[in-house]
Amino acid sequence: MTQPRNLNTEQPAHSHFEQLGWRTTPGILAKQPTSPQSVHALLGYFLSDRNSPSPFPGRDILIDSGLFEWGVAPPLERVIRSAFELDYLLTLPQVFRNSISVVEPWKNVGINVQGEEVRASKNIAYILQQVADADTTLYPVWQSGITEPERLASVMSAGLATVVQGGNPSAYDPDSFSGSAAPLDDILSLIDQLLMSRSAQSAPCIFVCLGHQLAMQSHIRLIRRAVQEVDCLDHLPLDANGLVLASLRRVCQTIQNVGESLMVVKGDVTIATGWEDRLFAVAPNEEFEVGARRLQPYQRGSGLDHVPGELHDAHALIADELDGVIDTMLSMERDLSIAMFHGDEVNEEAALFANWAYKLLHDTLVPIRYEIAVSPLSWLLKLPYALEILSQTQVDEFHWTEVSTTCIYYKDWETHTIRRSFTCQFHPELMADIRDIGRREGPRYAELKDNDGVRLLTRLLYHGMQE
Repeated sequence: MTQPRNLNTEQPAHSHFEQLGWRTTPGILAKQPTSPQSVHALLGYFLSDRNSPSPFPGRDILIDSGLFEWGVAPPLERVIRSAFELDYLLTLPQVFRNSISVVEPWKNVGINVQGEEVRASKNIAYILQQVADADTTLYPVWQSGITEPERLASVMSAGLATVVQGGNPSAYDPDSFSGSAAPLDDILSLIDQLLMSRSAQSAPCIFVCLGHQLAMQSHIRLIRRAVQEVDCLDHLPLDANGLVLASLRRVCQTIQNVGESLMVVKGDVTIATGWEDRLFAVAPNEEFEVGARRLQPYQRGSGLDHVPGELHDAHALIADELDGVIDTMLSMERDLSIAMFHGDEVNEEAALFANWAYKLLHDTLVPIRYEIAVSPLSWLLKLPYALEILSQTQVDEFHWTEVSTTCIYYKDWETHTIRRSFTCQFHPELMADIRDIGRREGPRYAELKDNDGVRLLTRLLYHGMQE
């Protein structure tokens, strides 16, 4: 296959779209094209029990290590590495509206104990095809670069779901992205847009591992941007006496005061002080965590006396008010074993702060949303409503990954409908051997149906697609 051009160049790599060799109808296992309704129904069928047979008997995807690679052959043929390919995708609404987008911030999610590079995006594509005959479109931004983050996010949000994958770099270290066509700031700009793209009938997002960490960095970026832009604004069009802007400024000043003074502490060591510290949102874990871990419900631990009480209270209120799916699953299913593969972690203090700040902003904006809607601050109406920490894992006898999953809540301003996106530190798409499909044999439907990580991934998609 001829290699396409980079997104930043202007000349197309192909003279005709047909040379790409893409399927133009969604699905590969069923005898008819898939639809959002059929995908959703099959996700529900998969979750209904742990032993029902495949809905596609005799139609398992044959895995050949030389063919099950992105851009080589169906079902992995749709890779967006150029503006040309993106333009072609936009001519196929029946394709991108009926597929899952996968964003790769890096070429692999790490090196496993066998010394292999792990490209876990292939596992996402394999699982979703086997479970629901759902196609996947890959966006390897490490290879293509990112020139129009808002446009990319808009295309992705029009599909069934978006999964932001993991990767070897650190979300707090721009130098760790050296060699990528997409530097850290460009990737965070895309994550910002994805976090603000969750609207009525839009696709949910699932942020995995590095994606989970990037999402937390973006939460803090968006809150800081809100505070800065409110402070710089002179007036609001419908706020003749200035009372609305004054009220909003008071709230933003409160958020800024807490954000600038909040410390991140691990054991007896202060890791970061204030939201401008590069380690405030994400920092190195005390110990590298790899292998199977039991997912446990989040509980406020000791050693958080430095966190203002109102942050804890706001989180407790959200946890009691809303259903984050993962917390309900932990109470209903057996013990969940998932695959961890990371050396960095999201800081508990940052997650508690983001939830409190989002909720404070939202509650302040509710009575003034009409004035905000016709102002330069209208983008604030796209921010999440809340952020709940759902689970944690134990790294070793002394250390925990306190923020192993989160639920990002969005509340519709007029109907009060709740929509959700999710983040997880672990890789639900990886089997216990931490290998990608193609290097290992593709698991059959029965094995997928009994795998805790796969069931969790499926459940997040199933619930997210309902909203």
